[in-house]
Amino acid sequence: MIQAIEDREFDQLVENSPVPVLIEFWQDGCGPCQALLQELELIQTEVGNDLVIYKMNVQENFLIPAELEIQSLPTLALYVDGKFETFIGGIGKKSNLLHQLAPWLSSPI
Repeated sequence: MIQAIEDREFDQLVENSPVPVLIEFWQDGCGPCQALLQELELIQTEVGNDLVIYKMNVQENFLIPAELEIQSLPTLALYVDGKFETFIGGIGKKSNLLHQLAPWLSSPI
């Protein structure tokens, strides 16, 4: 299960992560958000400790989504070495998302 992250713990968890961090920005009632979460759970199982994945509910957290100017959901943001790196193409299947993430993963997919 993908762990939730909140504004108040964001900096500590992301900046101190020894591996890249992928965040899904989502909200309750968003069907595509739920579908993407299922794909992210498959990815988390496959990549193990090479990537940390969190989900952030934009209805409960405002600072980080505003900082990134999140305007559509779901949105995936990748952080490397504690800093924003890039957005990853939104709704996709596991294979497509893994292909986009491959440059930042230490183990080949």
